[in-house]
Amino acid sequence: MTPNDLITPAPQWRWGRRLFLALVLGVLLLLATAAPAWASIHTYHEQPGQTTYRSRQSLRDQRDLAWQATVFKRYQGQTVQGLYLRLVGFPGQVAVDRQGNLQIDTGTTAHWAVPYALDPQTPASVLPDNVSQYEVSAVLNDMPRPIPLTLTVPLVGQSSTQIIVAPYVVEEWITIAQTFPEP
Repeated sequence: MTPNDLITPAPQWRWGRRLFLALVLGVLLLLATAAPAWASIHTYHEQPGQTTYRSRQSLRDQRDLAWQATVFKRYQGQTVQGLYLRLVGFPGQVAVDRQGNLQIDTGTTAHWAVPYALDPQTPASVLPDNVSQYEVSAVLNDMPRPIPLTLTVPLVGQSSTQIIVAPYVVEEWITIAQTFPEP
């Protein structure tokens, strides 16, 4: 054995290292180019001639309480019945003030005040006090692009709570606003 044999690895080790390095680089490349995990938009055919498009996300407010945010657009035939945002807080922890408006801010200059509104399919007596719903077509149709939003939800017995909505969620909501049923 010569001193050079100790310095240079054997040829089979070179191939093993190269293969390992190629596999690691391949996995890193796949991870770097993969699309982010987004919740999907669901389509429901609730009854003949009625179609609903929906996106549901779990969001947290400034007090770290969980809220379910659902944007849905319902069609009867080709006629839109509305585009709604339904916010559901944890029962017993929040009671939404339905007399107050939902404040929606972009953090720059855009601001909307949206009143409580029910879709034609939902009777007012059905929703518990931790649920609120707002007609948001004007807001989503005014959005130039998906940007972060701050939702300020009015609460009973408390001033309000704020929920931050990430741009990828807003992008889903805008997609629903732009979706039309197939003829």
